[in-house]
Amino acid sequence: MADLRNLSFAELAALLATYGEPSFRTKQLFAWLHNRQINDLAEAHNISHRLVERLTEDGYGIHPPHCMRRQVSKDGTEKYLLELEDGLLIECVLMKYRGDYSKQRNTLCVSSQVGCAMGCSFCATGTLGFSRQLSVAEILGQVYASNALLKEDAEPMQVRNLVFMGMGEPFANFDAVMKAIEILCDKRGADMAQRRMTISTCGLVPEIKRFADLQTDIGLAISLHASNDETRQALMPVAKTYPLADLMEACRYYCNKTSRRISFEYALIAGVNDGKKEVSELVHLVKGIDCHFNIIPVNPVSGKNFSKPSVQASRAFQQKLTAHGLLASIREEKGADIDGACGQLKANYLKPLSS
Repeated sequence: MADLRNLSFAELAALLATYGEPSFRTKQLFAWLHNRQINDLAEAHNISHRLVERLTEDGYGIHPPHCMRRQVSKDGTEKYLLELEDGLLIECVLMKYRGDYSKQRNTLCVSSQVGCAMGCSFCATGTLGFSRQLSVAEILGQVYASNALLKEDAEPMQVRNLVFMGMGEPFANFDAVMKAIEILCDKRGADMAQRRMTISTCGLVPEIKRFADLQTDIGLAISLHASNDETRQALMPVAKTYPLADLMEACRYYCNKTSRRISFEYALIAGVNDGKKEVSELVHLVKGIDCHFNIIPVNPVSGKNFSKPSVQASRAFQQKLTAHGLLASIREEKGADIDGACGQLKANYLKPLSS
């Protein structure tokens, strides 16, 4: 059965026109799907039973993911294990930021694929292999399922910030991710803001340029993790296809096209990429690029032998970058005790999807 949440407003309008429905019906149904975020067409009380029956007879419906497990970290972060219609599983992570009212927010780390084909050596998801792409509805379903759980807990805030940094490579599922964002930002539905979203990529050069050409308000994060090709290729197989020279050229293209700053994600690994040599190479590498380094002391992953640097070593690396005039910060760790931190998704729940 086709999920109605896969349809943009224009596509939904075209579908309902084939049933002879007036134009206002599209606004009504779109609002039920994406503003009220219903899980069953029967909940749409101002949509006629006859239309619901005809849609159902023609194979249209709503297929929300089922939350199989909900884990809560000591820092308030929540990780959801979601079962899709075909029985496959994904995870998403809700990060709650509290404190000053102006800084309070709920940020959801969203998955874009079941598993991942990129095979980054420090990432748990990469050990699973790749199963399939997520549909638009399955991407939206993570947001709507999280909002439903927040509502159950009588939380005053819904998810308003998104980071596409969960399972999978978002730019390998480019069209579905961008369409999901289009629907989420539609004022007739969820009415979210592009400026509150960030997409992270391991460095797919053609898609970075394609994204730049769209000139959106969505943030871009690049998983860099190394200062030279030798180290990066050892950590990230994608670097063999797109060496640093090509990646940096794409980053410069993005900055020139959009006038926006890039965030370079840098998983800091003791004895691998955390030395003075790496600092010097990074300064040279990103020269002329408006960027910010997001330093992530590597998180433990079962079966991986990478060592997390000490707090002092992480701060020293950050200070060396800032001493050269680069913007750099150390990411606040959230959800590590429930394997919900960066690089940890899915390690403890699924067997590898492919051999």
